[in-house]
Parts: sequence; structure tokens; C-alpha cells
Amino acid sequence: MNSQILIIYEYQILYQILNEVSENLNFKIIQSNKKDLKEFKHDPKSNYLIISRKRIEGINNNLIVDNIPIKFEKLIEMINIKFLKNKFIGQSNITIGEYNLDLNSRKISFRDKNLNLTERETNLLIFIKDKKNVTIKELQKMVWDYSPDLDTHTVETHIYRLRKKMKETFGDEDFILNTSNGYSID
Repeated sequence: MNSQILIIYEYQILYQILNEVSENLNFKIIQSNKKDLKEFKHDPKSNYLIISRKRIEGINNNLIVDNIPIKFEKLIEMINIKFLKNKFIGQSNITIGEYNLDLNSRKISFRDKNLNLTERETNLLIFIKDKKNVTIKELQKMVWDYSPDLDTHTVETHIYRLRKKMKETFGDEDFILNTSNGYSID
């Protein structure tokens, strides 16, 4: 079964052409008009693409095909590339509490505010999120690749700076919590 869905918006001839060869394509094809599109649930995590002749307001997954004629192979290539880009973007976003962490740009965001992170800060957040409750020794070993017997305040310093950045940008003083064993993210 195809998990990718190509929605052809108000483009009857393109729908007919692709529908004729649909058994050879790696995506499901749906025809849509303005009314259908309003009822469509735009889940950003779903694997859909809307193809049309012009930009559709409020739709990010939109492939515009207005340079006609176009070779069929070129059209299929454009569709597949757009699906791949959407998949890549979708896999690079991680939700941490009420925040969104973009692994590609190393930005954490909430509503309309963004904060640039270092690679180490990004790795630190991912590790704490995945483990739930992390000791300083675990962070030294897994994030910094230090010996757990090494006496250093690197972890504490990084967490202090990251907390400060989070507070300045988002006003969040409780993003990384101290626990009896180390740190956690709520």
C-alpha cells in the first residue's frame, strides 16, 4: 500500500494522465477541488503532496506545475524529489515538550521564537530527552566522550548556559530540571 499521497488540485488532465499509469507509481493519487481541499486534514506529519498550477495559500506541501508541456519522466522526478524533501524535513524535527527542535538547522522553537543551538547543545537535549533521567557521568561519557571518572564541570557549565539561553529567549526557567540523579526534561 502506498503511504505517499499525491493530491491533484483542480488539474483534471494531469489527474487523468497519472491515473492511467497509477499502478506503476509509488504514490496514491487523489483528485481534489477547492471544497475537498478545505475538508482535507493538513497533518504536517502525513506524507502528502498537493500538485497544482498555482500556489495554494496556506499549503506548504505544494508542487506547482505551470511550465507546460513537460516530459512525463521529468514530472515524476519532480514529484519524487518533493516527496523525498518532505520526508527529510519531517524526520529532522523532534518535539521536546512544547518545543520543536530542528536537527538540520539546530534551532529550537516555540510559537514565533527561535533559538540557535550548538551541535553539543543539540546532542545534549536529544540525549536527555531520550533517557528521561540522566546522570552527569552518563552525559560525560555519551555526549562528551569523556571518562566517567574525570572530574570536570563541563556538563554543569553547558546546562547552565543552555538554561540561560532558554530563559532569555522563551522565558522558560524549568526547561532542564535537576533531579536527584542528574537532569531531565519535562
